Amino acid sequence: MSEKLYDEVPSLDLADFTSGDPAKKQAFVDALGQAYNNIGFVAIKNHGLSDAQTQKLYAIIQKFFMLPDNIKQKYEVPELAGQRGYIGKGKEHAKGRKTGDLKEFYHVGQEVTDGDPIKNEYPDNIWPEELPEMEGIALEVYKTIEAAGIKMLQAIALYLGLPEHYFDDKVKNGNSILRPIHYFPIENPDEVPDDAVRAAEHGDINLITLLMGASADGLQVLRNDGKWIPITALPEQLVVNVGDMLSRHTNNKLKSTIHRVVNPPRELMKNSRFSIPFFMHPRSDMDLTCLENCIDADHPKLYDDITAGEFLNERLIELGLKKK
Repeated sequence: MSEKLYDEVPSLDLADFTSGDPAKKQAFVDALGQAYNNIGFVAIKNHGLSDAQTQKLYAIIQKFFMLPDNIKQKYEVPELAGQRGYIGKGKEHAKGRKTGDLKEFYHVGQEVTDGDPIKNEYPDNIWPEELPEMEGIALEVYKTIEAAGIKMLQAIALYLGLPEHYFDDKVKNGNSILRPIHYFPIENPDEVPDDAVRAAEHGDINLITLLMGASADGLQVLRNDGKWIPITALPEQLVVNVGDMLSRHTNNKLKSTIHRVVNPPRELMKNSRFSIPFFMHPRSDMDLTCLENCIDADHPKLYDDITAGEFLNERLIELGLKKK
């Protein structure tokens, strides 16, 4: 497929894929494939998440992050390696960096309710007693975005020449994470390290990431020619990008594109920024071995065989969230 340099993230309508119209469905798959071959990001509408759900969750997480640090820290459990509950300011850094990102966040994970034994792999979610309404809306949003992610993976499977439902059982009760993030205010920019940013350049660990609209600008993606371009999406859109697991599984046919959240101008650093990505992970036993139909003479196999669980464990150590 020809290389294309995008000046903005392509916008697609998920309703084209789910409409039952074969031509619309194929057009969606083709456009998605081209975008994921080149820039690794799309913005989608008609994903099922309502404005009301979005606004309700944002309002609650803003209340949580405005709580005093000593209250928030009640919900931080270091032995969970950041997989549930609160993760404090500057605790996470990008792979290959030592300086912590200028953010704090909260992790909501999979709730297994159908007797699947994989429940034993997952720690229980942690909910702040100060905000009893957080659990209901967070889990509602989790399931809604997860359903949209399954549809996106079905389109990706078709693009790759796989059965449409190839990923379905691999992500059923998968180890996905909903992550409300607070890029906290910096009252005195001179007090933070020179190289500290809200989120240093990185690729996501998972299969795909679905991002609810952020509350301020700053998200940028690295284009193939080395130029950083801003990621802007309309309020009703989700931004959906390829993660490292999917890039690895497709032998880099689909691009896990490097992205970052840059600091605002100094005079605006005293303002908060909020963001809620959904990191779609498979079950830990998913085999991430490079797909045979993504390997040929021009594209030799790039990666050793590994499972999703093994890969996640490696990356959590690299990010500073888990000790070796």
